[in-house]
Amino acid sequence: QVQLVESGGGLVQPGGSLSLSCAASGHTYILPTMGWFRQTPGKEREFVGAINLGGDSSYYADSVKGRFTISRGNNRNTMFLQMNSLKPEDTAVYFCAGREGGMLMTSTSTYNYWGQGTQVTVSS
Repeated sequence: QVQLVESGGGLVQPGGSLSLSCAASGHTYILPTMGWFRQTPGKEREFVGAINLGGDSSYYADSVKGRFTISRGNNRNTMFLQMNSLKPEDTAVYFCAGREGGMLMTSTSTYNYWGQGTQVTVSS
């Protein structure tokens, strides 16, 4: 069983930056693909971005491309989301997800493991 724990959420002003972390534990298996999703009340969980095992391939939703950057830690069991130029519409609960497959997928149904989420609020 793999556990994913997010940290780093909070309140930030529009135009500001915030960094989220995700730590995987509970199993020695390293997840080939990790991703970030976000969700606001009444809406479906949406894809933000994903990264491969080596950290050299990533894919982003158009809404965050150029502003958000995903990276993996040296031990490959941690993942980071650097969010810059934040907008009020980025406000959401952000979820870390892990996938046992190697392709960078955008659908929630293709991810096997999920964190509990961390709140990000962009407001002045």
